[in-house]
Amino acid sequence: MLFSELGLSEQLLAAVAEQGYQSPTPIQAQAIPVVLAGRDVMAGAQTGTGKTASFTLPLLQLLQSQAIPQRPRPVRVLILTPTRELAMQVYESVKTYGKHLPFFAEAIFGGVSINPQIQKLQRGTDIVVATPGRLLDLIQQQHLSLAQVEHFVLDEADRMLDMGFIRDIRKIMALLPKKRQNLLFSATYSPEITALSEQLLNEPVEIAVAKRNAAADTVSQLIYPIKREHKRELLSYLIGSGHWQQVLVFVRTKHGADRLCKQMIKDGIRCAALHGDKSQGARVRALEDFKAGSITALIATDIAARGLDIDQLPHVVNFDLPQVAEDYVHRIGRTGRAGAEGQAISLVDQEEAYLLAAIEKLLRREIPRVADTGYEKVSLNLSATSKPKSKQTDKPVATKTGNAGRARAKPAARHTANRQQQRAKSR
Repeated sequence: MLFSELGLSEQLLAAVAEQGYQSPTPIQAQAIPVVLAGRDVMAGAQTGTGKTASFTLPLLQLLQSQAIPQRPRPVRVLILTPTRELAMQVYESVKTYGKHLPFFAEAIFGGVSINPQIQKLQRGTDIVVATPGRLLDLIQQQHLSLAQVEHFVLDEADRMLDMGFIRDIRKIMALLPKKRQNLLFSATYSPEITALSEQLLNEPVEIAVAKRNAAADTVSQLIYPIKREHKRELLSYLIGSGHWQQVLVFVRTKHGADRLCKQMIKDGIRCAALHGDKSQGARVRALEDFKAGSITALIATDIAARGLDIDQLPHVVNFDLPQVAEDYVHRIGRTGRAGAEGQAISLVDQEEAYLLAAIEKLLRREIPRVADTGYEKVSLNLSATSKPKSKQTDKPVATKTGNAGRARAKPAARHTANRQQQRAKSR
């Protein structure tokens, strides 16, 4: 199938062609005709499947079929996202595909001054891409009205709920016109997502391009059972010995991201930390440096798991396993995108065995283990360990550090050579 067979306008087809695309991905081929028909949609699609274009393209077409309102233009399309990064990604997609169309779009999110956003909204805008907190702030200050919204998109709905946005979502839904088109996209499903969809959607068309709560087949997964105090050494060795040029590393806490980054710099590995305490400018610079190849490793918390749009990212490492099993799917979905192959490695200590068990239960499969890590063997059998009674602390661990030469030529051991914080930061 070609994009030209989906009933899109000449202007949209030109914008798609300028991006080098001819054939739609499965989610695009299924969703675009349904959205154009005005139906509500509940779509299950992993990251990297092209889902953003699956709703931006048909929504732009629907706007194009209507008369252009007089200024100030009312908001007719509202796209809600959980994070700043994802909001910017969706906004850029709207701008890219709508470049030949006479529509205005704005990205609304926290972490930056609200005044420039107010000024842009005063002229009117057709499309708003927003995070819930900043959107509600602007509505409460009477700088934005949702009274004429015709199309409502809830993107990454599962992540929204994980971050505690359910009350904000319900407040926003209450401000929308009853007659509207609703689109819900989620990489994973849960009873909470099902309950939300029943409140939001009206006789939706369900679209699924992959098994629910499943990782992409293009991602190879490996588990390295290893003691926590050896994780950083092993990570530096894998990067150096494998000559990795680009790796996204996930950790559990902001402090852990900063500390690991400092340790890896001492190992001679160029890296940067990305988390909610970083300013928007610092986060943008870190991501741009990572994409440009100026740094090798980007150390991130789960706040950055969504919205990172990195072409051909070859490696993702879970330095810490996530507390929520579904987040594992989101994390490793950063690699193996758009049919490309990727590798996801998890460094798992004995105390994380219960987290690994939850992930494998979600995936309905066992992730292969590396039998010989070059370090002391660690059992991940749940009979040998149990879930910690209290939340694991993130105290500094004393480890050896070395320069780049040591990390590559003489690796250690047998290798010779909380929800509320996330919510506040995303507003």
